Amino acid sequence: MSLVLSLFPGIGLLDRAFEEEGFCVVRGPDLLWGGDIKTFHPPAGVFDGVIGGPPCQAFSSLKQLYPAAGKEHGNLIPEFERVVREARPAWFLMENVTRAPDPDVLGYGFTTYDVQDYLVGGFTLRRRKWWFGTPGGKGGLEIPPVKDPVSNPHQTVLASAGGPWKRLGGGTVVKPPLRRCLELQGLPPDFFGDDSPFLESAKYGMIGNGVPLPMGRAIAKAVRRALEEQA
Repeated sequence: MSLVLSLFPGIGLLDRAFEEEGFCVVRGPDLLWGGDIKTFHPPAGVFDGVIGGPPCQAFSSLKQLYPAAGKEHGNLIPEFERVVREARPAWFLMENVTRAPDPDVLGYGFTTYDVQDYLVGGFTLRRRKWWFGTPGGKGGLEIPPVKDPVSNPHQTVLASAGGPWKRLGGGTVVKPPLRRCLELQGLPPDFFGDDSPFLESAKYGMIGNGVPLPMGRAIAKAVRRALEEQA
């Protein structure tokens, strides 16, 4: 069983996808749960892989609409790079917006993948870029599209600027119900449970920040297949 360190896990949607594929996921520090990545130092040689999506507000297209976006945690990619250098895994997987810069980790090369949620089994137009890195840049991922994608994919579920929007610009902004946002991210309506300590506004943000579960599953399957082929 591969041991994977998850950085910036949030509510663990990408973690869940990897766990479904048989990976053992250890969650690193996250501001949501009271931890700070900047004071975290992983042991070297313990984790087979490192996964995560560093906060990307500085590179998000929403920054054009909201100039204040990203001022506090606009670029934590350097922290992701540092942890990978310290952990020295056999591979890493970074997720971010398509405008984000490439990670730079000495000794590692990578391949990149531009993936849209509905084309790999999801329900939204959300597009994300993925970097799969290995020492020397050997190997890559195969992420096949589904045969029958949804015919009318929904707008991306957003976390920024007050929650997910059904439509951007042009006047009216419609926020779908929380239950609908969970559905669009591939989650059950009772995902948070009855005793969740989070306010509804916080739940919107956490859902929107997460990788859609169908996309995460497609990526996790691709990583598992790649590792099996290398074994």
